[in-house]
Amino acid sequence: MDLNKPNTILEILNIAIEAGKEILKVYNKNIIVKSKEDNSPLTIADINSNNIIINKLKNVDTSIPILSEESLVNWSERKSWKKYWLIDPLDGTKEFINRNGEFTVNIALIEKNYPIFGVIYAPAKSLLYYAIKNNGAFKTNTSLKINNFDQFKIIKSNKKQSDPIKVIGSRSHSNIEFTNWLKKNLNNYELIKAGSSLKFCLIAEGDADIYPRLGPTSEWDIAAGHIILEEAGGSISNLDKNKILYNTKESVINPYFIAKN
Repeated sequence: MDLNKPNTILEILNIAIEAGKEILKVYNKNIIVKSKEDNSPLTIADINSNNIIINKLKNVDTSIPILSEESLVNWSERKSWKKYWLIDPLDGTKEFINRNGEFTVNIALIEKNYPIFGVIYAPAKSLLYYAIKNNGAFKTNTSLKINNFDQFKIIKSNKKQSDPIKVIGSRSHSNIEFTNWLKKNLNNYELIKAGSSLKFCLIAEGDADIYPRLGPTSEWDIAAGHIILEEAGGSISNLDKNKILYNTKESVINPYFIAKN
């Protein structure tokens, strides 16, 4: 797959939009919630979105394997992968269930343990973000199929932090570690709460300054946001200020991290 081919990028962006449309079909009806083995919520929207993305990505390039939250692959198989798709077909299921619009479709392409492409689509908000390594980050408002790049605008994070600093936290996953970190590291801040990978997009656009995540996340939760934030001029690192890497261990759980502009 060649990221230098515009039609290829458009095809992937439209996969995210198509998955988002399928999610909205469920969103606008009665939502039936089941529980996975780890007690996290699961809906038919997660499954339908997952099926669309996987089937469509296989048509883009059959040689690239796929790891999704809803289609797991054993470590014995994926540890040798040099390039693969990393997907969260419905990020922010709790936000989806609560109908606050803050849920997304996340698709990232990982190469040599690092994201080189990512798309985040928030179907209830008709917001689409994408980034390509060394080529910038972009945004548009759409719920329709995209035929060209004319409607996109480049996005940049604001390197000058706000006063007070705008801290973004999870709407559904706050904890005592997060609260203690704020007390220890910041004197004057404004707390903004948001769901799903939209937190990365808010920093990428300069609407928030920092996102300390001191709770569990999985690699598919952050990969697309990771590349979008970096290409907008921001950064993400673990608490030791080291890079976040992907598919380097059996567990898909990320270390705690700090994302900032």
